[in-house]
Amino acid sequence: MNSVKSKIESLLFISAKPLPIKQLADLLKINVKETRTICDELTQDYKNLSKGIQIIKNGDKYQMVSSQVNAKLIQEFIKDETTGELSRPSLETLTIVAYRGPISKIDIDRIRGINCSLILRNLLLRGLIESKNNKKKNEIYYTVTFDFIRFLGINNITELPDYLRLHQDDTLDKMLKLAIDNYNIVNFDNF
Repeated sequence: MNSVKSKIESLLFISAKPLPIKQLADLLKINVKETRTICDELTQDYKNLSKGIQIIKNGDKYQMVSSQVNAKLIQEFIKDETTGELSRPSLETLTIVAYRGPISKIDIDRIRGINCSLILRNLLLRGLIESKNNKKKNEIYYTVTFDFIRFLGINNITELPDYLRLHQDDTLDKMLKLAIDNYNIVNFDNF
């Protein structure tokens, strides 16, 4: 049971938005009732710890959030984060979304070589990108917003320099496949 609780905790931690109980159950390959029980236990665990993070429930959705006690500090931090200049990693991620969107988080992470959850959250907060859930693939895909296009002063995303070539260029896909193939060849037992 602790293993499942740990998995739910990890999923809630990396998710940028609330996760429905059914989606959690499907990911964990357990029934909804058991998933709900574990999520409720986890919610209570965090509440009892009185830490800076808590898990909240709204209907059939759960989300990991910062504690209400720290709300003022978090608001100041988010204000600074959403009004300052974009960092280089944020600009790189935004460029990937602009040229390759709609694109999944997994593909963005592969291209950048790191977990981009916080960067994507920041770009979402700034209103530069938006996310859409693809229920068939059970993945979230990111695209740029109209605000982003308007900010650049263009009428259509295809007006970006070399958009057609870079959007359809399979070089990136070939590089990803090569990286994955090389990863599968490497034996990490010796490390």
